[in-house]
Amino acid sequence: MLQKLSDAELEIMKIIWENPEKTTLFSYLMEELAAQGKPCQKNTLIVLLSRLVGKGYLGATKIGRHNEYAPLISETAYQTAQTQHFIDKVYEGSVKGLVTNLITGDMLTEEEYEELRALLEGGRRG
Repeated sequence: MLQKLSDAELEIMKIIWENPEKTTLFSYLMEELAAQGKPCQKNTLIVLLSRLVGKGYLGATKIGRHNEYAPLISETAYQTAQTQHFIDKVYEGSVKGLVTNLITGDMLTEEEYEELRALLEGGRRG
């Protein structure tokens, strides 16, 4: 099971996952956080990146005086693990319980409902 990320750690990972480059520089992270209206102190970002490396989410490579960070866990792998944890914790492992709640709780738009229905029907045939 992947370790849970704090909100701040997840924000950093989202920037890294969305970066079209294979590696991300510290300066890029500082710029992106500021552009999103979430400026971060240099030392705070260093601590958060160290935690992400320690948790196995990031790899760090020293290039001269700078580190390049690369994701070791994909966004999809993280989402899948967190979704499974949520289903296990809240719905006692019942995916049906989650889907039922989404539908009966009126949490889906009509378009989302139709897309979900098509996915479910397609899955039965596959």
